[in-house]
Amino acid sequence: MSTEPASGKQTTAPGHRAGRFLHHNGLGLFFLIGFLLALAGQAVAGHADFNNQLVSDGMAPISFGAYLTSSDFAVDVTENWQSEYLQFFLFIFATVWLVQRGSPESKELHKAGTESDKEQMVGAHAKEDSPRWAAATDWRGFLYSRSLGLVMGVVFLLSWLAQSVAGVAAYNEQQLRGLQAPISWAQYISSADFWSRTLQNWQSELLAVASMAILAIFLRQRGSPESKPVGAPHSATGVEG
Repeated sequence: MSTEPASGKQTTAPGHRAGRFLHHNGLGLFFLIGFLLALAGQAVAGHADFNNQLVSDGMAPISFGAYLTSSDFAVDVTENWQSEYLQFFLFIFATVWLVQRGSPESKELHKAGTESDKEQMVGAHAKEDSPRWAAATDWRGFLYSRSLGLVMGVVFLLSWLAQSVAGVAAYNEQQLRGLQAPISWAQYISSADFWSRTLQNWQSELLAVASMAILAIFLRQRGSPESKPVGAPHSATGVEG
């Protein structure tokens, strides 16, 4: 007996829809779940470490909930976020103009720059299925054509601001424990503590991007779009596997 509905249209089983959703969104889901697990692990470990410091200073430990809303947890989280988004912001805009011969992370050598409207399928060259703002020739088209880098830049600035606000609160808590005077936000962002926290993350992110761009010239990862095809010559640029 047929299970096809009277309309003649086939229905998709819930299990099949779920499987298709996981397949189509596997990359994003993998990293989002990994992020949540790592954040949870950081919270647990950070809470234990923070309480160890309190006990060693002769103070009472705090609850897990109190730690999650503390400036110490906030500054540890945001200082990592701002460095990651700085990495993406710089990489997105730098790769518009800068090229690296032989790297799949680079555009082809002759394509440095913003490229033509035809190549980018904007304005009169937009397709029927192009995003609506891609066809706009006013401020909407200008803004949308730079939206990825701009959003990364805004998130970087906001997370950097959050780091500075949480950082001065955490710093002043330590000052008060040591019976020392607190400092202002303006004093904190010019302090060694703020820039030590900031630059130790920046240098690692910039090194990671440089390593990926250069090592991918000579090394391969079969099946990965971050690598050239295994048999591609070292000089092949802007080619993904």
